Amino acid sequence: MVGERVVWAGEVAIPAGPVSLGADLTIPWDPHGLVVFAHGSGSSRHSPRNRLIAEVLQEAGLATLLMDLLTEAEEAVDRRSRELRFDIPLLAGRLRSAADWVGTDGRLSGLPLGTFGASTGAAAALMLAADLPERVAAVVSRGGRPDLAGAALERVSAPVLLVVGGADDLVLKLNEGAREQMAQAEVRLEVIPGATHLFPEPGALERVGELARDWFVQHLT
Repeated sequence: MVGERVVWAGEVAIPAGPVSLGADLTIPWDPHGLVVFAHGSGSSRHSPRNRLIAEVLQEAGLATLLMDLLTEAEEAVDRRSRELRFDIPLLAGRLRSAADWVGTDGRLSGLPLGTFGASTGAAAALMLAADLPERVAAVVSRGGRPDLAGAALERVSAPVLLVVGGADDLVLKLNEGAREQMAQAEVRLEVIPGATHLFPEPGALERVGELARDWFVQHLT
């Protein structure tokens, strides 16, 4: 992002009960909203895929918060057990801590809030939207597992964009099922033709960024 368009960028610490989570916050001039990123299975705020999408959102005048949902110690445990990445209530609770922290920061507290979730992080983002309908104004899922949000899907009322690769067959079916459960919400399913789970195909991730940008601009500004 062009430097002169950023009013503040740096690392912040998000208090979450007994732990503190690292996060990267970027605030453009006159932001129209804030998007909190929930990373997926085995990933972190350093995910190059989500950082690329965050830059697209920043160019559109949206502040972004890319945070780790697990501490370093928890990540070490998860690399062996692969259990914490599927503990959706835990991850959603960490996102709620971020939403609470945002409310205490005068630069961010008045901004409409959106969430961007990837893989299992999408389920956490949707669970947060179900728990805080008055706070979360829009959700985008990239190659997500919204099905893991379970019964919370029925309570989601925020507009939801589900982006899935056309060659990601199982995840596509799971997203189609989750879409049917979110009867209270405006839900759109966008399929990127030929794309696989991580969208490595030429132009696929860029298309995800465009779709996410347009969805958040529409519903946050």
